[in-house]
This record gives sequence, C-alpha cells and structure tokens, in this order.
Amino acid sequence: MKLRSVLTLASLTLASATYAQETTEAPLQISGSVDTYFKYDFAKAPNISTYFANEHNSVSIGMIDLALKKTTGKASFVGELSFGPRGQAQSLVPSADGESFHIQNLYVNYAFTEKFSMTAGFMGTFIGYEVISPAANFNYSTSYLFGAGPFQNAGVKGTYAFSEKVSLMLGLFNEWNTYSASRGVSSVGAQLMVSPVEGWTAYINGLHGLDAYGNYSTIVDLTTAYQVDEKIKIGLNAANLSAGDDKVGYTGVALYPQYAFTPSVGLGIRAEYMNFKGISGAPDASVLSGTLSANIKAGGLTFIPEVRFDNDKDLSQGFLKSDGITATKSASQFSLAAVYAF
Repeated sequence: MKLRSVLTLASLTLASATYAQETTEAPLQISGSVDTYFKYDFAKAPNISTYFANEHNSVSIGMIDLALKKTTGKASFVGELSFGPRGQAQSLVPSADGESFHIQNLYVNYAFTEKFSMTAGFMGTFIGYEVISPAANFNYSTSYLFGAGPFQNAGVKGTYAFSEKVSLMLGLFNEWNTYSASRGVSSVGAQLMVSPVEGWTAYINGLHGLDAYGNYSTIVDLTTAYQVDEKIKIGLNAANLSAGDDKVGYTGVALYPQYAFTPSVGLGIRAEYMNFKGISGAPDASVLSGTLSANIKAGGLTFIPEVRFDNDKDLSQGFLKSDGITATKSASQFSLAAVYAF
C-alpha cells in the first residue's frame, strides 16, 4: 500500500513537472530602435537614393521600431511595427507624408520538437544580407541588393535542424511584400543553412513565385558571414533574379569586410556591383558602389559616420550634377546617423 502510494505520488510529481516544463511562460520581451541622421550630397542636391533617405543637407528621421516577443511552452509570437520613412519605404502603398506605420513582422511559431518548428504569418524576408532595422546593419545607407527586395514574405514555413551545423527551411508564401495578397498563395521558398566551422555561417536561399509587381520571378541568393577572429569579420551577399523570359531582373554581389579596433569602435566597407537587366525594355545597366562606415558605440547608442561613392556608367540611376539638370555617371554623399537600440 505504501509502495503504491509512493509510486502514485512520484507519477503525479513527474506529470506536474512535465506539465510545468511544457507550459513555462517567459516574460514579454520588448525591443526596438530609434534612428536619426544628417545627409549631405556633394552635388548639393538629392542624388543617391537609399530607399528611405533622399534629403540633402537635412537633419531627418529614420524610424522608430517596436518589437514584442512572447514564449509560452513551445509556442511563441513576434509582433513588430515601425513608424517613419525608413520603415514605410518598404510598403507597397506609402502614405501621403511617407511616415505612417508599417508592419515588419507579425507571426506565430510552434516548436514541435527540438529539431522541427513551424512559423506562420508575415515575416521579414529570409533573402539577403541587410535588413530594414538600422540597428542590425553595419552600414546606415542600404545596398542596391537590399533595395531590389523582397522585404517581407507572408506565409507558412517549416524548419528542420539536422544538427547545429545544418538546417533546412521550406515554405509557401503569398506574392512578395504584402500580407493581403490578391493572388493568394503563389510562391515557394527554401533556405539551407550550413555552418562548416566555428564563426562561419552560410545561407543558400531560393524563392520562386509572384513578386510585388505581378511577375513570376525566381531569385537565388547566397548570404554568408565569417568571423575570422575577435577583430575581423567578412560578409558576402550574391543574388540573381530572373523574371519571365529572363530578360528582366538583376545580378548583384556585395562584399562586407569589417575591422573592430575595440569593442566600441569599428570600421567597415561595403563594395557592391549591381547589374539591372531590361529596365523598361532598355539594355542592361550596371552600378558600382563603395561605402565606408564607422560604428562608434556608447551603451545602446551607435554613431555611424559614412561616406559613399557610386558610379553609374549607364546613367540608369538618374544622378545629376550640382546644376540639377546635367546627367552624370558619379555621385557621392556623406551622412552621420545616430541609432539607439533597446
């Protein structure tokens, strides 16, 4: 009788502990960023478009980004909103003043096992190296590859981790960049993550389906970063997009070497080549861009002084000289940004 009671008590204790473990509730996490900047174009007029900051000789705002995350047991959610021109620049339907809010992420996740999980909702894209939030980028201005998109994908995806070094994601998505798709589920995507050695991670990404403009497009993307040591980091992004009969699209590559003098001071370069195919029926057009940025950190605040030089040999980007009329192949600018992350 005593033995039965002890076994019963042990069973109840184990069941209670298992239930408590499965329903462990983590506190609500709040994070985000705020950014502002000054930009001066050496042609004394707006020239290089960074997909959100086109002002010249102006102290301007980027955005406020607010993210919420909650985990209860195996289930979690993420909700992220941005307010301001930087976030709104990624919207298909910007407001009149360009400063209304934009949903960056709104999704739920469930971890069925330690290796397999599924996510559904509106998610920041898995394509590319740079992201919308400036707190997650070393450079303040954004690359041509980033501007080509996509920015977000609405849909459902499953991720399986074969090990700490290899995982695979497969997903079904709406057309790119919208959470209220008129064409329904129309894209399929995949991501293979490999981490061959410590400090080196590579993502091989693919996405096929309707893009934001109603074209059936295929994008293949490689995003990788290698932390060589405590001071040196090298990143790379290469992508090719083809639409229709492959007469429209782009091919681009960007290299990101960075050096940390101290934990608070770093210097980085973005060297990018972008070739646009068949813009409005025109021949291919290519752009070379070089960006030198410093990161100077004080607590949650990062100052980013930056100089950028672009060369557009085919005059496809509309660069103008200081008279505001004459087309030119080159453009350059200086910016100083302040980004606070919390």
